Amino acid sequence: MKKIIVFAALVAAAMALAGCKQEKANVARLQVDGTTLKMEGSDEAVVFHGISYGWHNLWPRFYNESSLKSLKAQTGVTIYRAAIGSDDFALEWNPGCDHGYLDDKDLAVKCFDALAKSAIENDAYLIADWHSHITHPEAAKEFFTYVATKYADCPNIIYELFNEPVCFSFEENRSYADLGNPEAMKAYWQHLKAYSEELISIITSISNVHPLILVGCPSWDQRIDLPAEDPITSYDNVMYTVHFYAGTHKKELRDACDAALAKGTPIFLSECASCDASGDGEMDIESWNEWCSWSDANNISWMIWSVGDKHETCSFFTPEASSEGPWTENVVTPWPKAGLNWKF
Repeated sequence: MKKIIVFAALVAAAMALAGCKQEKANVARLQVDGTTLKMEGSDEAVVFHGISYGWHNLWPRFYNESSLKSLKAQTGVTIYRAAIGSDDFALEWNPGCDHGYLDDKDLAVKCFDALAKSAIENDAYLIADWHSHITHPEAAKEFFTYVATKYADCPNIIYELFNEPVCFSFEENRSYADLGNPEAMKAYWQHLKAYSEELISIITSISNVHPLILVGCPSWDQRIDLPAEDPITSYDNVMYTVHFYAGTHKKELRDACDAALAKGTPIFLSECASCDASGDGEMDIESWNEWCSWSDANNISWMIWSVGDKHETCSFFTPEASSEGPWTENVVTPWPKAGLNWKF
């Protein structure tokens, strides 16, 4: 009962504080046309090169209004991703970090709202990313009900329903026993499809703007072939997420994306970097450039990972960097300078 009361209070607060009014939203609604993303009222493809924040419960210090405002001023980027950690999975390799949404809703909501407010005020888009490797359907319903209620009139908000699904065995016991099992992976996609359709129904019953919704696929967003074979048909403003780390993922994954595109599957690269899949290792700029050329040729948007200060290749900042910005070159790592061509 306590859980229901806490969530009811969050939704009541969202309704009382109604996110943004249409007259204050100076961005166009995004819509999917075939495999192409467009802005409402335009026939031109829109291709975003955006920035993802790291897990909110690892780097809450960057989840403030000033940081997004500073990033936009210094980079010109107009789309960001709020990686709202669902659970305490990140604690396994980052002892001492804050709790995820399941154990600290207040922190998660505070972090998301700070970026959402700044995105709206600074004419930017923000992806509400349920950052998880395990489904947590009831908590996801709570979170997206809150977001859709508070930001019902905001075309700025994009919904990413599940960051990186893995497989059934990972959800059950953190093993990868069924990754290579074709039938198990098809079954897992059916599970994800039903999960996504339920969330889409909840969000769209509340939102007034027919929002863009991003749907993840199995094996850390690698198995784009599965939704390509059996897509969601109950809603027409969906794209499917693929994640790549250029040091690990190469032509084979692009070939899978090409096959999905040929079947009419719209793709959004909601997380990527130039290093290996661990988030560390050397930057493979040759592979990164191949991915960038491919995505631009196919009108596919990407979001680079991530705003954080951990000592690893994919982090944007050193620990000495301020939480709010603006930032000077000495506290910015080589990665955003290469990935965003961030100049000073």
